Amino acid sequence: MATTTPPCCLRIPFTWDGTPTGTVATIPGTGHPTYVTAHTNPRAAVLLIHDLVGWTFPNLRLLADHYAREIDATVYVPDFFGGVVLPFAPILENRFADLGDLTAFWQANNRHAREPEIVAVARALRATYPKLGAVGFCYGGWAVFRLGAREFNDGGERLVDAVSAAHPTFLTKGDIDGVGVPVQLLAPERDAAYTDELKLYTFSVLLGRKDVSFDYQHMAGVEHGCLSRGDEREEGERDAMVRGKDAAVSWMRHWLHVQGA
Repeated sequence: MATTTPPCCLRIPFTWDGTPTGTVATIPGTGHPTYVTAHTNPRAAVLLIHDLVGWTFPNLRLLADHYAREIDATVYVPDFFGGVVLPFAPILENRFADLGDLTAFWQANNRHAREPEIVAVARALRATYPKLGAVGFCYGGWAVFRLGAREFNDGGERLVDAVSAAHPTFLTKGDIDGVGVPVQLLAPERDAAYTDELKLYTFSVLLGRKDVSFDYQHMAGVEHGCLSRGDEREEGERDAMVRGKDAAVSWMRHWLHVQGA
């Protein structure tokens, strides 16, 4: 089993090419299939929302295992693509033409179609766990912004305690305007989905908000997808993925107050 040792002794090495240690179950009350991996704290959970490669992607499940151990929480990676799993290789190698016409896939999995069930899963987890965070990669990025929206976190309801979005796709200015919980952005330098315009808009809005804590991590020299892909053939990608993992762990540990939960 290969590992990579980061330069800082306080960082836990990421397990590359390992075997995920969690199990497959269903979300109580929703029936959603989910990968779930737990540590020792029964009062805190993280909802991890997948990108285009879906909920079965091994690296995402290894990330979930790391989150569980390092945050000390139960981590859920549900299927939000209705049982459809696209082949990994064309996505990871940016050969999207090899996937054929994705129009029908995106119609079935657009924001309008999937938001209600994503919110329902979060509510089901919140009913069990006093503390809940949400982390989203690519497609999951817009979703965690929605879970953190003021409309779901005002009037006595607190759906999630904090969110972290890594190279978000389909994110809108309205999502940025509407977020109402502590929000973290993990942003590669090169990203056609989370554009420079959206990055600047994020800063202009969230740095002016006194009611929302905001953390921005700029990942120089890497591109969209790197924080879940961690391709050893791309310079800097594995280090960026570990850095992104460490940043999300630190963010969630702080806002979930796991040790005192």
